[in-house]
Amino acid sequence: MAGKKTDASGDAMLVVAGALHRADGRWLLHRRPPGKHHAGLWEFPGGKVEASENPSQALVRELEEELGIRCETAALVPEAFAETGEAEAGQPIVILLYSIGAWQGEPQALEGGAIDWFTLQEIDLLAKPPLDAALALRLFEKR
Repeated sequence: MAGKKTDASGDAMLVVAGALHRADGRWLLHRRPPGKHHAGLWEFPGGKVEASENPSQALVRELEEELGIRCETAALVPEAFAETGEAEAGQPIVILLYSIGAWQGEPQALEGGAIDWFTLQEIDLLAKPPLDAALALRLFEKR
């Protein structure tokens, strides 16, 4: 994932994530591969917004790269955001979460790790990075 802004002024890195859901009430999460930051934790798939993209374009690109699926920007529904706290070291991160109920293709873990479909109760029990845990809480409190 490449960042939108990385200068020394402290600008936040903008990241997008997709909460894919099926008609059976299950949601897709991606398990971070070994050797990566937060390895082994479950997250919503997505990645950094490039300087030439808006967030929805970035998410469409990331889902194609990570999962091998295609979706239209019109299928992305903005749901929640989460950001790192002021006390956390490093470049601030802001994640924008979209829910997605329609796409073409069968999701696959193309960049390592694993993917799986979970119920809301199962997601609550999964180990997740802090920002993904916050996003899940915000997304699922509406459901």
